[in-house]
Formats: sequence, structure tokens, C-alpha cells
Amino acid sequence: MEMVSAARLRRAEQRIEELRPYARGIRMMTRRAVEAAEHIPGLPLLQDRETVNRVGIIAVTADRGLAGAFNSQIVRAANRRRQELRNEGAEVFFYAVGRRGVSSLRFRGFDVEGEYTGFTDRPGFANARDVADAVIAAYADEKLDRAEIIFNHYESPLVQTVRVNVLLPIQAMDEVLKAEEGQEEEGEDGQRALWIYEPDPEEILRRLVTDFVEISVYRALLESTASEHGARMTAMRNASENASELIEDYTLEMNRQRQAEITQEIMEVVAGAEGLR
Repeated sequence: MEMVSAARLRRAEQRIEELRPYARGIRMMTRRAVEAAEHIPGLPLLQDRETVNRVGIIAVTADRGLAGAFNSQIVRAANRRRQELRNEGAEVFFYAVGRRGVSSLRFRGFDVEGEYTGFTDRPGFANARDVADAVIAAYADEKLDRAEIIFNHYESPLVQTVRVNVLLPIQAMDEVLKAEEGQEEEGEDGQRALWIYEPDPEEILRRLVTDFVEISVYRALLESTASEHGARMTAMRNASENASELIEDYTLEMNRQRQAEITQEIMEVVAGAEGLR
């Protein structure tokens, strides 16, 4: 299982590296278009709600276990976020990706609005679109006032960090993403590059907002997949090492017991021979 996960991890890393520049670019384009638009078009996804009473949380886990704390840390993070939002007076709706997340959330008695399983080991863009469409429809129908996604961000095979990103509304992009993208927007003299829009920023936003959410979900799925394979590879290596140590310990203990039995039998034979003299 360690070798299989290592092979799959290399493919997952390649898919992430290919997507990250595109995802970063579309986020930057969307944010700059929002800043440049004089009149925000009447799109539901661009409407910032005055009060946040209903929040949708997409919890991205795996379909399988045997990956250490990969799944459990997402469930714990989702539960913590739920408690924070409930303390603020908001109602929380879960959208669970992966069988482990679905079963864990249901076991804890949480209502799961959407279940998406069967593709976490190799997600496609169509899978991300299904998840995004459900959240977009709920936000457009005002069933949600905010949408967030919780997933494992891939750092290395040994390190996966839990991320909580805001999907909707668009204006609620977190400061971390702004700092990440701002470095690429600046020129050599530290000044921002001049952007010329054709057509107008308002028209561009109409085309970009849906793509922005879908790409954000897709990137989270790919990051989670790579994190899953990395976590499983590490967990299986640790399991193999622990099993080897157990085999050595039990073999040593077995030899000691066997030697003790042989010694006991010899002593009994010697004692019997002495008794016959």
C-alpha cells in the first residue's frame, strides 16, 4: 500500500502543479475585476449579505481510511468551525465529500445536505462542478449566506495542513490569497501592473464568478487527493516499521520462553537421574 500510494502521489503532485498557476490566475482576475467594476452586476454570487444566518461548509475527506489523521482532522476542524458559527448565531449545513466524511458527520448527528463519494482518489473537474453547482444554487436561492470549504492542503508527503477558505461571497476572499496573488501583480518597481479590460469588468465578472467557485473547489479536491496519498504512504511506512519492531520483540520473547522451557526440561531430567542413584 505504501508503494501504491507513492506512485499515485507522484501523479497527484503533477496535477496540482499544473492547476495551481491557472487557479491562482483566475482568482487574481476575479478579484481585480471586482475592484475595477464601477457597478457590481446583479449576480447572486456577488451579493454580500448583511447578516450571515446560514453557512454551508464543504468538508473534503477521502473514501478510504488507513491514512493516519487525514480524515479525522478534517472532521474535527469542521466540528470546531460549526461550534464557532453556532456561537455567532448562524445555522450550519454540511456538504460532505468522501465516504469517511459522510459517515463521520452522520455518526455525530449532523445533517448532511450533500454527499459526494466515489472519486476522491482521482477527482475530475466534473466532480468539482457537481459540488460547486449545489453550493452556488443554495447561495443564489438565499438558502446560504456564506459558503466555506475545509480541506487538507498538500505541503509534502509528511505535512498536510488544514485550510478553511471562503468560497462565497466572492468579496470575502481571505487576506492570505490576496498576499499570495499580490506578489505576481506587482512589477519590478513594486508598482501594480495596469489592467485594461475588454469587455467591461462587469461583463467579465458575469463569466468569471461561476468558474471561480468551480476552480476553487477543484483545486481543493486535488490538494486533498495529494494529501491523502501522502498521508497514507506515511501511515503505511510507519505501520510496516511498527510491525517489524513487533515481530522482533515477539520473536525475542518467543525464543526466551522456548529457552526457558528447554532449561526446565533439562533440569527435570537431571533431577530424575539424581533421584535414581
